[in-house]
Amino acid sequence: MKPIILRGLGTATPSLYATQQEAYEFFSTHFTMKPAERDLYRRILLDGKIKGRYLGMDAKEDVLETDPDRLLARFLKFGRGTAVAAARRALAEAGVEPAEIKGLIVNTCTGYLCPGLSSYIAEDLGLNTSIRFLDLMGMGCGAAIPNLETAAGMLIRSGEGPVLSIAVEICSATIFPGSEPELVVSNSIFGDGGAAAVLDLAREDRQDGLAKMADFAAGLFPRYREDLRYRTESGRLRNHLSRRTPVIGARTALDAASGLMDRRGLTRNDIAWWAVHPGGTAVLAQVAKKLELADDALNFSYHIFENYGNMSSPSVLFVLREIIDSGRTQPGQKGMLLAFGAGFSAFAALIEF
Repeated sequence: MKPIILRGLGTATPSLYATQQEAYEFFSTHFTMKPAERDLYRRILLDGKIKGRYLGMDAKEDVLETDPDRLLARFLKFGRGTAVAAARRALAEAGVEPAEIKGLIVNTCTGYLCPGLSSYIAEDLGLNTSIRFLDLMGMGCGAAIPNLETAAGMLIRSGEGPVLSIAVEICSATIFPGSEPELVVSNSIFGDGGAAAVLDLAREDRQDGLAKMADFAAGLFPRYREDLRYRTESGRLRNHLSRRTPVIGARTALDAASGLMDRRGLTRNDIAWWAVHPGGTAVLAQVAKKLELADDALNFSYHIFENYGNMSSPSVLFVLREIIDSGRTQPGQKGMLLAFGAGFSAFAALIEF
């Protein structure tokens, strides 16, 4: 079987940017807050690690929108644009024209469309009508990794590539004002973005790309379902995350990573690079503790969180992009992508640079 090669990787964000200071001032002015709620916003927005976030809005006042139809329209507008921008960058790096794409897989969890975003993205990119395509829904922050695995499976089964894999989220379309701590945290850390990867079978007439996709693993833990999920309230998506989320996320991610390494006869010392979903500083600290990683092993994940916040599913690919752009990876080194999401679910991908 020919190896699956990552040939191009693109990231994109909406154009509107808000610092955490600006977010605090806006929330303080426009939200009616109880003292404890205001204090929590202050501690997260002003004393936290995030500098600012990119938001899929025309103006900051859009954060006050509560009409489900208009929120969904905003999700479509900015999800579509962000996904296409990321895809164009991935295609350019891969040296692939849109007409060459044989498959398209899109994942998102921050808005429901039928048909899905794949229809709009295919139209905007000018993809062939004969492509294989799939929309993945409801997998939360971890979805980019099973997206890549599905793309790899599509390549193996059909023998035809390349395949375009896109993870995009407009988390700002799910902002939900309220005094509950879980809502304050969600409103304070989530941002918007998209990432796209071009996967293809290894070919003799092309140089190897950025990395080889070596293997995948996943875990599903329904007993933790209520600790991290969206629920629908008054026609709008509302995030729910418990205080246990960092510990559970680290525990489930460890299960996925350990299972994958055991199957491949590897240890933690064989992994040179870790691209871990930057769900928050507490999450990253717990992952490092569980995996017994060096203090600087997750620096790239911390950097993405600091500059973008938690963008849900595309975040782990933003981390991988920074690892590649650092210029420090060496041929033959192994890397691990780790993410967890709603459900509770966890995913791992082994790559070789």
